[in-house]
Amino acid sequence: MSITIALEPPRQEGVLRLLDMSDTYAQSLYPPESNHLVDISTLEKPTVSFFVARNDNAILGCCALVEVGDGTAEIKRMFVDPAARGLKVASKLMNVLEAAATEKRLWAVRLETGIYQPEAIALYRKYGYVDIEPFGSYLPDPLSLFMEKRLA
Repeated sequence: MSITIALEPPRQEGVLRLLDMSDTYAQSLYPPESNHLVDISTLEKPTVSFFVARNDNAILGCCALVEVGDGTAEIKRMFVDPAARGLKVASKLMNVLEAAATEKRLWAVRLETGIYQPEAIALYRKYGYVDIEPFGSYLPDPLSLFMEKRLA
């Protein structure tokens, strides 16, 4: 299977389907106040690099690198279609996302994920992300884990 990853607009049918699946999954795990999902209009801002993983025309996964403006960025909307799990799609997305962050000369990439997502936590730890205190507008939440990787 040939998986490609490219910058694409988030407002397209296959991506919207993935984002809906991501919303449903997050809502099944966490109460509304612990879900920090960004909407499609946020993903369309010029400070966002939105990556789509495909096999031919099939969309397998996506993620966003959201630049904060202080030399850091946040990973948002990392999601892989459950039918594509095990194909290393998330790892491929992480490689492209981190290369983009390095190219943009960002000094750190941060994220928030939920404590009931061990696969996501394991992925981020594998890539060298370490636990940090809440950042930006996040408040402490016992259901959230905040992580960072310094690039420079």
